Amino acid sequence: MAIQVGEKAPDFELKDNHGASVKLSDFRGRKNVVLLFYPFAFTGVCTGELCELRDNLPQFTDRDTQLLAVSNDSIHTLRVFAEQENLEYPLLSDFWPHGNVSRAYGVFDEDKGCAVRGTFIIDKEGVVRWTVVNGLPDARDLGEYVKALDTL
Repeated sequence: MAIQVGEKAPDFELKDNHGASVKLSDFRGRKNVVLLFYPFAFTGVCTGELCELRDNLPQFTDRDTQLLAVSNDSIHTLRVFAEQENLEYPLLSDFWPHGNVSRAYGVFDEDKGCAVRGTFIIDKEGVVRWTVVNGLPDARDLGEYVKALDTL
């Protein structure tokens, strides 16, 4: 079961597409976080979603919000994907131990070996304030993220 609104977001430390460590708790007291899980780089729906976020990044940065996108791909795959699609926000690798963070948030599909489309808006205190979980083929609505951020 996915983490629910009102729960403390599980802290984690993952490597980004450049090999740098990113900790969720580093944003506490400084920025809200949109934590977005997606199945795999280079797939149609995922590429569309992540490029839409790229094209609308000011809607997050203008709201004092850090966007973090997590998949179960390796950092090497994520580096090439980010370069190819000109993605300038962190792509985090939940590759090894495989799916640990996805499992902590309740969005890992054990049969498929990847995360489903889970999104968690986490406030500056580290509390989940909004969430949506979609199945693998179902894209999310960017407008819903922005509406939820406006309530913080």
